[in-house]
Amino acid sequence: MDPQTVAASLNSSAAKGTMTAEAGRAARKRRPRSDLADLGEDPGRDPVAITAADDADRIQELLPERYLRMSASAFTFYRGSAAVMAHDLGALPSTGIITQLCGDAHVANFGLFASPERELMFDLNDFDETSPGPFEWDVLRLTASVVLAVRELGAAATVAAQRRVAQAAAGGYQEAMKTLALEGELQAWYEHVSVQELMESTTSRSMRKRAEAMGEKAQTRDSASAVKKLTEVVDGQLRFREDPPLLIRLTSLDHDLLAHALATYGDTLQPDRRLLLERFELIDVARKVVGVGSVGTRCAIGLLVGRDNGEPLILQLKEAGASVLEPFTPPVTIEHHGARVVNGQQLMQAASDIFLGWSTGEDGHHFYWRQLRDMKYSPDLANAKLDALEVYSRACGRVLARAHARGGNRAAIAGYIGSGRQFCDGVTAFGVAYADRAEADFSLMEAARAEGRLP
Repeated sequence: MDPQTVAASLNSSAAKGTMTAEAGRAARKRRPRSDLADLGEDPGRDPVAITAADDADRIQELLPERYLRMSASAFTFYRGSAAVMAHDLGALPSTGIITQLCGDAHVANFGLFASPERELMFDLNDFDETSPGPFEWDVLRLTASVVLAVRELGAAATVAAQRRVAQAAAGGYQEAMKTLALEGELQAWYEHVSVQELMESTTSRSMRKRAEAMGEKAQTRDSASAVKKLTEVVDGQLRFREDPPLLIRLTSLDHDLLAHALATYGDTLQPDRRLLLERFELIDVARKVVGVGSVGTRCAIGLLVGRDNGEPLILQLKEAGASVLEPFTPPVTIEHHGARVVNGQQLMQAASDIFLGWSTGEDGHHFYWRQLRDMKYSPDLANAKLDALEVYSRACGRVLARAHARGGNRAAIAGYIGSGRQFCDGVTAFGVAYADRAEADFSLMEAARAEGRLP
């Protein structure tokens, strides 16, 4: 799906720039802001069946690992079950204000990474489910995830604390969108959040130290550190170090298939970046298990070295299937899901990996490519302090608003939200109620595992 198709798939009036703040306020009739708290009812809803619906197309031997990771907590279950929430959101009334969605905007899918200019940015960093859709869906997924993250903190997770942190996420979104709606097109497009801005966003010395520590940690997570962690030298040859079943070197046949995919992937890069890629040679490949929701999908890493100086580079190849939002969003012609992911990421992120591209495997599966590490880092939310999580959640709301402003009509979104408390109160109430539902769904999944109905 090329950028023109992405733009055409958005709300037509928004794409033409005619959807105004007044049109956004009129959308309150379709979905009043107070109704954002409503979860809806679906007597036939089966979260276990929805979660397992695509298991047949996953690598079967990795399914136990998938459910093991999801079973760690209700929050990790939530992270791995985006399809369940897509089903629930698709059954609700919509504002009809369409933008490019992340599709999986939970709080753990935000973090740091390096821009091509090597500036550390704070932004969204996962776009497997990206698709055009109602803007509020991303906000609702974010606030529910924030509540679940607070509940991970144990004794500190009072109802008041859950609401306060969810309000911070919603408030960060509201404040940023209000500002973005008043900016010019170029100014809004160039908006970004740096680590320095994160440190300046709080008067707390401890918060600034935590932001600085995040930046220092991110700077250690580069290609060189990935090579050090994942490779070894055998008979004078650099190769991946196996760690079954999480990291397994692939056969010569798989190597040839990946080399073929690598060649076609290069055609999707900008000419200067394609030239850079051609200066590297593929020497080893491995299957690598990543994430929570991605476990069982076809993911691999390729070890490349510079043709002249042997400089190592690790690229990651991830399978791209249909977005979980696709059954519930306006019809869009999608010729390649890897392209969908890449174009959605480039539209929503302030800056993207220079090696971001896509390819088709010889078996017909769609993939996208990126560097395995490029100063990419997300904090350990399970060990966060409540005040830090509140600041972090506000920053997540802010960058989500900036991403939506790039992919949709910020005036209409701001018009719908308004300047009062109705929007924040509505999505906060939804977040608390949906976290309860996610915990109940998690219990159902655990029961299914105990009964042998899931791996």
